[in-house]
Amino acid sequence: MATGLLALLDDVAALVKVSAATLDDVPTQVAKTTGKVSGIVIDDTAVTPKYVVGLDPKRELSIIYQIAKKSLINKAIFLGPAALVLGYFAPAVIPYLLMLGGAYLCFEGYEKVHSMFSKSHEPTDEPTEEMAVITPEELEKERVGSAVRTDFILSAEIMAIAYATVAGSPLVNQIVVLMTVAVFITIAVYGFVALIVKADDIGVHMAQDKFHPTTQKIGRGIVKSMPTFLVILGYVGTAAMLWVGAEIIAHGLHLPLEVIEGPFADIPALAWFVKVLVLALGGLLLGAIIAQVINLGKRMFSKPAEKVAH
Repeated sequence: MATGLLALLDDVAALVKVSAATLDDVPTQVAKTTGKVSGIVIDDTAVTPKYVVGLDPKRELSIIYQIAKKSLINKAIFLGPAALVLGYFAPAVIPYLLMLGGAYLCFEGYEKVHSMFSKSHEPTDEPTEEMAVITPEELEKERVGSAVRTDFILSAEIMAIAYATVAGSPLVNQIVVLMTVAVFITIAVYGFVALIVKADDIGVHMAQDKFHPTTQKIGRGIVKSMPTFLVILGYVGTAAMLWVGAEIIAHGLHLPLEVIEGPFADIPALAWFVKVLVLALGGLLLGAIIAQVINLGKRMFSKPAEKVAH
């Protein structure tokens, strides 16, 4: 009995040593994964602030918290485990799901661009009968829902890349890395987003008379520049949706993106910019095609309007 117990303890000790050795690689794998998804993280950060523009400033942090909470839940409870399951049972399906998400981003980006241009041609003198009137609460709920849908696609790409980074590692490593990436990236993205949207309040505080004149000047500069900054960030976010969506599809189809950069290889920054521009335009074109297909489907399957007798 004693011999058997000692043997069992030896086995447990050996298992603990192996697990500790494998977990030593976790920080390296997390850092490697974070580097690979940095582009998507930047896109996510650029996209989110536009969802709180025009809403009650007192609700901004609450809205960001709602989005961040749902983002973390999606990563940790749904997307992370889904990546593990699919990676084990059906790894060939993952690229197609990512391309479907990329197509959604292209469609969403096109809708934003179309909305920008259509608004500039619509008369604004009087409201039309078709204009819907919603409460601030309904608008907030709509904004949060839209942000979470967009974040879900970006989060899926992040978790898929994270899984690909640790696919050959032990299961314990995979789980720890995926959960660590989910928590770290969510906090980093939405912490920075909160800082962006509350920068004007920080500026107002810095502009108070109790501070040094230089501090006051910086504070006033922040307040004056933030509206323009948020508008520009909204444009960047829309462009990022198109760029990332097209790049996901290009990678899924194994398209040689290096061909785009080839003529400008001697100037890395220019090569990167040209690639991003081509991808964004390609995403815009794809989004327009998807929108036309959806509109055609709606017309084909919608019920004809009933005629009203006069």
